[in-house]
Amino acid sequence: MSTGVKIMSEKWRVITLICLCQVLVLALWFSTTAVVPSLQKERTLTSFQISLLSSSVQVGFVIGTLVSGFLGLADRLNLRHFFMVAAAIAAVANLLILALDPASLGIPVFRLVVGICMAGVYPVGMKMAASWAENDMGLLVALLVGALTLGSASPHVLNAIGGINWRATVVLASASAGLGATLICFAEIGPKFAKAPRFRPGSAFKAWTTRSLRFANFGYFGHMWELYAMWTWIGVFLQASFQMTMNADRAFTLSKFATFAVIGSGGLGCVIAGWLADRWGRTTIAMTAMVLSGTCSMFVGLLFGRNPVFLTGLCIVWGITVVADSAQFSASIAELSEPSLVGTMLTVQTSLGFLLTLITIHLIPYMVEAFSWRYAFAVLGVGPFLGTMAMARLRNMKEALALAGGRR
Repeated sequence: MSTGVKIMSEKWRVITLICLCQVLVLALWFSTTAVVPSLQKERTLTSFQISLLSSSVQVGFVIGTLVSGFLGLADRLNLRHFFMVAAAIAAVANLLILALDPASLGIPVFRLVVGICMAGVYPVGMKMAASWAENDMGLLVALLVGALTLGSASPHVLNAIGGINWRATVVLASASAGLGATLICFAEIGPKFAKAPRFRPGSAFKAWTTRSLRFANFGYFGHMWELYAMWTWIGVFLQASFQMTMNADRAFTLSKFATFAVIGSGGLGCVIAGWLADRWGRTTIAMTAMVLSGTCSMFVGLLFGRNPVFLTGLCIVWGITVVADSAQFSASIAELSEPSLVGTMLTVQTSLGFLLTLITIHLIPYMVEAFSWRYAFAVLGVGPFLGTMAMARLRNMKEALALAGGRR
């Protein structure tokens, strides 16, 4: 076997292992959100408490990325050890939830810790994968986002398997993260590894003063306005809808599997979109995905309470398109930024994008109360349609020629 073939074989072995570890560890992200229906059987939670189960992770992730960026932890620490320790701490924090009452404010605190630790898992795993990139950065980033998507979906199927015992899902998610923390030790760093630029707060304003970066960020914000609110509430939406056409126990089980299919299908969307973006252009794929997902958010409520097969089918289309564009925003920022500012620009984009998700995660319950599930998700469509307009503006700029080797 030639040296080149051996390197290629090793590359895809490592990429596969990194993706597997991401899936295993990121099961923690929605491990409590997925068990909300089971929790509700034991202790009534308010809409704010339910929203807090997800939003506390988002806040934690923002804190973690900012601290990691300021201290340059991904440069100072061994990447595999950083990933392993972060995943292990997150697994323990998630397990400690079992010692608390379901309505305790201590649970969001532990979820905050989980979110902080995710900053040592998702971005670090992406950096490890990027060290193997060779004219396929869009695809590699998409694979990691796909792993994030599948990991986020996995608690829903774990919950369906665990039945109404929500504690089993929490234990399984923590065990999954522990396995991921162990396996990452076998993932080697690639030949393209380079220290990322340190986070430079003083340069953060260039994310707004540079027109191309500003529109790329606006596109990302439109995407994030929709994504995590959809992931947070789609399971509750499907269960409520299924209960209108079948008994409660059957609706509970089927809605969990359906939610896993809806969110998990986004992994396929990420991979396909990443492969196409390297060939057809980043703005082309991002705009197409946002138009499709925004349209789904506008119309999915009209099938609420109707045939579960048709509703699930539309939701799967939504699940594929809602995250298909995600990797392309990070890739666009990396390609449009000055090399010395890539780290700062990506930190600014990620932090502000995840902060924005707090609005829509908490907004959906109020929309349900005011307009019912038939129209609640429609508010999410505003984000991707504005994001599409921003990416269209970017596409018409000469700077867009820097995207995907000129395929804008």
